[in-house]
Amino acid sequence: MTRVPYDTVLINGSVGTGKTTTAERLAAELERRDVPGAVIDVDWLRRAWPAPAHDPFRAGLARENMRAIATNVRREGAQVLVVATVVESVDQLRGDAAALAAERLLHVRLTASPDTVRSRLGRRHAGDPAELEWHRRRHPELAGILDRAGFTDELLLDTTDVSVDEAVTTILAALDR
Repeated sequence: MTRVPYDTVLINGSVGTGKTTTAERLAAELERRDVPGAVIDVDWLRRAWPAPAHDPFRAGLARENMRAIATNVRREGAQVLVVATVVESVDQLRGDAAALAAERLLHVRLTASPDTVRSRLGRRHAGDPAELEWHRRRHPELAGILDRAGFTDELLLDTTDVSVDEAVTTILAALDR
């Protein structure tokens, strides 16, 4: 069994930057290296409706679900959690890290050019024009929020011209430091 110096890799970014794909591939590589862990796509943990007016993105529900899952998988021996999510502020990052029981967190923020994101979203939401439009409007808004968030400890990774494997290699190099 291999050990890594981080117990949590949180992959953050606007819609269409590759969070889920990167998290899945990173988790597969860690599993191949015999690193006990788990992968969590937080979008699924918040997927409940209707959302209350005070919490339109169901952040509270997502955090409670992260806490429960992290507790369970860590008890079962997970040494590293790979988490795909959107974290809009330093305070939210701290709260999510606490929910995940993260003592050593690697915060990876993915970015991509507007053209790349439009193309990715077009493929992902090809059969749902309303979802496509919502995500295309949300991307620049969310990218701006993340740019202004003041994160200081992030690994910033532009996925515009890199493959998923190249992105994972960059993250693994950071894990190996």
